[in-house]
Amino acid sequence: MILFLLPAGDYDPTEAAVPWAALRDAGFEVRFATPGGKVALADPRLTDLGFSWLSPWLMTRRAELAAYRRLTEDPHFLAPSSYAQSAEHAESAASAEADPAAFTGLFVPGGHAAGMRTLLEDATAQQLFARLFTRGLPVGAVCHGVLLAARAKDPATGRSVLHGRRTTALTSLLELTGWNLTRLWLGRYYRTYRTTVQQEVTAALADPRHFLAGPPLPLRDTAARPGRGFTVKDGNYVSARWPGDCHRLAADYLALVRAHAAGAVHPAG
Repeated sequence: MILFLLPAGDYDPTEAAVPWAALRDAGFEVRFATPGGKVALADPRLTDLGFSWLSPWLMTRRAELAAYRRLTEDPHFLAPSSYAQSAEHAESAASAEADPAAFTGLFVPGGHAAGMRTLLEDATAQQLFARLFTRGLPVGAVCHGVLLAARAKDPATGRSVLHGRRTTALTSLLELTGWNLTRLWLGRYYRTYRTTVQQEVTAALADPRHFLAGPPLPLRDTAARPGRGFTVKDGNYVSARWPGDCHRLAADYLALVRAHAAGAVHPAG
């Protein structure tokens, strides 16, 4: 059972729906958790409102939007647990041998609108992430979702669970480009925090060189051409930068889940 952590709202629909669809179509059960156990919808600007003349470049694409609409009809999506309930479940399942209801993986999509803070700043979500990450379960994160990983502390060391790992995340170039294109009418919409995602994530790493930015001119991948995307794999963890990497991320995370089920994944690579 794979757990998706969602904020109260404002996440990126592509970053949630594409990995979810890959897992569901492969026969894996996916459950959801939100801050208060209420249904969480994606950023409406990315699904409906748009960006005026910039919409063809910044809005969610048609195929990915269709995947998101399908996601919102899933019974498990419509009945999420709270972070606290999921944390209790993870703790009780860990104490029971071969519990068939135990979580077997974790995925965290990103997004840049203000609602993402309800996930990224939640102490219970950070602790839950750390618990499942350090247990060696398959973990995937993209864009701002990697901030949750950077803020999640390994109880054995007191440092970020990413300390000693390689990762990517939303790059400063991508984040500042989106902000500069829209700030005259959207203000800080593309700046969730004053520090960029890349800066905060890099500060949590053992070595700044462990942050891999990928090609400086990223191309959006597609279901037919996932190789255009960029991901970083390190043991039981895979990360990506933005919605344009999500078809590759979905394939890589699915492979990680399958390898873990077969007993072929080690916590650190």
